[in-house]
Amino acid sequence: MSCYLYILPRPNLQIVMLTVYNDSEQIFKALEMGASGYLLKRTTPDEILKAVSEVHHGGAPMSGYIARQVVQSFARRSNPESPELTPREAEVLALVGKGYINKEIADLLGISLETVRSYLKNTYEKLHVRSRTEAAMKFFKK
Repeated sequence: MSCYLYILPRPNLQIVMLTVYNDSEQIFKALEMGASGYLLKRTTPDEILKAVSEVHHGGAPMSGYIARQVVQSFARRSNPESPELTPREAEVLALVGKGYINKEIADLLGISLETVRSYLKNTYEKLHVRSRTEAAMKFFKK
């Protein structure tokens, strides 16, 4: 699942991403490649029209959720002790903290069991822990 934005040599062209991808990695890839805004597909038609007008007038439209991801990313970067979990890794870890097993997490999020395991493996590495319990305790202790 990659997000690619190719910008043709048109300096006045403004791009607003409209996508289902809401993880910070995809958001920043799109913005770094030159997108002027980033909206999720669940955005209403009226909000999309408003975003097009906003970008036309020099703005950078983002849904509230996307703007929060950007702000949280800057906060994590300014505090190097804070682990940089993706929103999905944090979501999986929150469900672990609520006592869900991997299969239940996969079902709740509509992802495969292997994907859940992959998110947890990445989380363990980022938090420097070896178990679900350690990960949840360390992350939610903040």
